[in-house]
Amino acid sequence: MKFIAGIGISLFLLYFLFRKIDFFQLLLVLKSLDSRYLAAALLITFVSYSLRAVRWHYLLLPQKKASPWNLLSATIICYMANNLLPARLGEFVRAYLLAEKENLEPSSVFATLVLDRLFDGFSVLVILVITFFTVKLPSGMEKVQQGLATGGYVTLGIYIAVIVFLLFLKRATVPTLRLVSVILAPFPKKFSSTIIPLLGSFISGIRLTSKPKELFALVFTSALIWTTATWSVDLILMAFRIDLPINASMFILVFPVFAVMVPASPGYIGTYHAACMYGLMAFNVPKELALSVAIVMHSISFFPVILIGFLFLWRDGISFSSLGRYKSA
Repeated sequence: MKFIAGIGISLFLLYFLFRKIDFFQLLLVLKSLDSRYLAAALLITFVSYSLRAVRWHYLLLPQKKASPWNLLSATIICYMANNLLPARLGEFVRAYLLAEKENLEPSSVFATLVLDRLFDGFSVLVILVITFFTVKLPSGMEKVQQGLATGGYVTLGIYIAVIVFLLFLKRATVPTLRLVSVILAPFPKKFSSTIIPLLGSFISGIRLTSKPKELFALVFTSALIWTTATWSVDLILMAFRIDLPINASMFILVFPVFAVMVPASPGYIGTYHAACMYGLMAFNVPKELALSVAIVMHSISFFPVILIGFLFLWRDGISFSSLGRYKSA
């Protein structure tokens, strides 16, 4: 049902975005872009994916020193699967693929991905704080700036709640699981009997290194991941000859991050484009030009990683159709 609703939201947003667009003007804008900056943006995007594999290496160190190639392969296949499969199935694919290759427990590998997303969440919060204090939107865009602030506060609240829950689950596992069982009491018994053991197995797999050098590496790679992501946005803007400061690129980067939380078709089609376009229009970028940038930004993060992902699947002897089995694994 959620998948169907997501497809409906994507189709509605695509109709809404394109219904009053001058397609001749849109094509002219796309033809005028500088391919040199586009090539650089594509290269930086894959550097960012590689850095994610490096950060995952440090998250997994308390369990095992995993093969760099296996880490990169599982990471790329994850993003390919997220672009093609519903319900962010790529995250499960990533965990189970590496668990199989490295002989690890899937729940403990998945626990590292939760930490991975928490590092991303706090990186986004840092970017939000920077944009709050440095971005000056044109006159008449006050509501947009207020909306960004509201989104930041909501995200901050969610991440604080998640961290508090994980801390209690780690330090007082049995009492916390009892509380969860009370909360789940109104639900079918089969559901709670599945969730409680899963949480217990999951929290036992969360192990964050206590070594200062490795903690520094985690923070440093997170900073590099989001620096390269911002740089990629800035290069795409330069390809379209849009002259905006680097903090504007950070602002535009944050908008799609919130958009992918909205149910949509695989690959966040429609939601991503809308967020990117309206983020640019906040700086008085014309609609056709803003939509052109949104199409290119999405394409760079969509098509190349799918191609490379299929190459990794071919190399590892895995069929794409077999990835669906991880949903119920």
